[in-house]
Amino acid sequence: MGVQSRDGAVDDTITVTRGDEYYVAKDESTGIASQGETKADALQNLAEALELAAEPVDDEVSDHADAPWFSS
Repeated sequence: MGVQSRDGAVDDTITVTRGDEYYVAKDESTGIASQGETKADALQNLAEALELAAEPVDDEVSDHADAPWFSS
């Protein structure tokens, strides 16, 4: 589909490709990708994914974890 750099910066490259059913938008600097039924949807979903990835992560794990992979 295409590759376009914003302001000529290589670090800001977003690649958009078209699959059989969906468009896929990928931020080349982070490797984060998302998809949508239209190119605009894929870009909007990528923007949301990038925002979520930028949020701080709470690394504290609960002492009461109940997932099977936490059992000893």
